[in-house]
Amino acid sequence: MKFVAGCDVGSLTSKAVIMSDGKIISSAIIKSKARPWESADAVMKEALDSAKLSMIDIAFCVGTGYGREKISFVNGTSSEIACHARGARWLIPNVRTVIDIGGQDCKAVKLDGRGNMVKFITNDKCASGTGRFLEVMAKVMGVELDALSALSEKSKNPVTFATACTVWAQADVIQHINDGVPIEDIAAGINTAMAARMAVLAGNIGVEREVCMTGGVAKNFGVVRALEKILGVKIRRVVKADPQLAGAIGAALIAREKIGGAQ
Repeated sequence: MKFVAGCDVGSLTSKAVIMSDGKIISSAIIKSKARPWESADAVMKEALDSAKLSMIDIAFCVGTGYGREKISFVNGTSSEIACHARGARWLIPNVRTVIDIGGQDCKAVKLDGRGNMVKFITNDKCASGTGRFLEVMAKVMGVELDALSALSEKSKNPVTFATACTVWAQADVIQHINDGVPIEDIAAGINTAMAARMAVLAGNIGVEREVCMTGGVAKNFGVVRALEKILGVKIRRVVKADPQLAGAIGAALIAREKIGGAQ
């Protein structure tokens, strides 16, 4: 049995996946440390310990994410776009549009019927439309990041944000709190603003069914539902694995190809 691995070092979280025969053996997700190589070492150790393996057991490992060039133990690297597209295709075989929201960037990728990339677009110049935007808003509201989804489900009258700019939206959140606006209505407004920003990006490549979301924000159903409404499409839920692992899964699949495994 040959084992391959993918390590995705992101700005907010780092992920690792170990696969064999096209199946996930173990995985790990941790909050990224200040130094990318420390994040890589820590998350891979967690995945290896879970599988009761050591690095010597890994036939090939591919690194991805913003910190991929700083990972000491990988045999090769691949772009985030390529890895997320490959991972999404494994998670949902007939996917044609992939929307990924990372900690400090967001991506929209269009695939053809064979899973090849046709077009992609990224936004990495502004926190708007990224996980960082939600993190900042949650902190201002005094709630956990994961609570934004559940809070928005309880909203009766979502507020409207004039802009998804993190700086101005932060000021608006403070004003709404001071005005006594229910926190669930603020959360719903934040999720909708996030979805609206992502919809603009996705619209630039032309959205085709089937559509899926990857990244940690895919677990925020408030954003997912708002995006579905704006785009007028159903977004497929990723259930085969944690959607946050898509990049690491794609990296592991590329690693498998490097040793002559099936795609």
